[in-house]
Amino acid sequence: MALTEANPPWNFLDGGDHPVGYDADVANELARRLRIGRVDFVGSDFASFVGGIRADRFDIVISGQTITARRRTQVDFSRPYAVNEVSIFIRQDNDAIAGVKDLAGKKIAVSEGTTQADFARTGIPEADVRTYKNATLGLTDLAQGRADAALISRFQGVYLAQNKGLPVKPVGPTLQREVLGMSFRKGSLPFKQAVDQAINAMIADGTLSTFSRRWLNGIDMAAELREVQASQYS
Repeated sequence: MALTEANPPWNFLDGGDHPVGYDADVANELARRLRIGRVDFVGSDFASFVGGIRADRFDIVISGQTITARRRTQVDFSRPYAVNEVSIFIRQDNDAIAGVKDLAGKKIAVSEGTTQADFARTGIPEADVRTYKNATLGLTDLAQGRADAALISRFQGVYLAQNKGLPVKPVGPTLQREVLGMSFRKGSLPFKQAVDQAINAMIADGTLSTFSRRWLNGIDMAAELREVQASQYS
């Protein structure tokens, strides 16, 4: 199973080599319900996830991938297992940026291979897009003044600001509200059906809510997912 291992609180290493976070909890619970004896976690990045699935390096990616039409031409997705809000983050001492209209021509930090990178390249005029292997690196560069703004998960930005002491803050309304899925090889219908059934059960019995309250600032992910029409992603 592939994940970034560097995007807290979604997934990160616990000080050693053991992945923890929302994605890791979901992965381990999924394996238990599918009666898979062991999960081999593999560190990767968003730019490599789709290629890794197609090259059989990974069986599944559980790492906050947004379900998009373009990605679905290359891999299959589970039903949604999370909803993510993407926000603009700036330094605490910056009062010049209040929203996306103020990002034109600015240095924007994003993770390569993400929908945020696509948005920065196509939706922000004359943006100087700075790409990183993960959002933690991008947000750190923002905190150190090497970028003007970062486009990342609000959960992650707030977590890093609080736990790593980074002088950054979210600004403006939510930039994007994204629906996240687990990806795997195309045509894996029996596997997809088993994964979807397990996710549905985790939503129904409160397991996902327990994980999200633990890692995602108290949010009830099951309630968030109930607002998503899962049939659009099945």
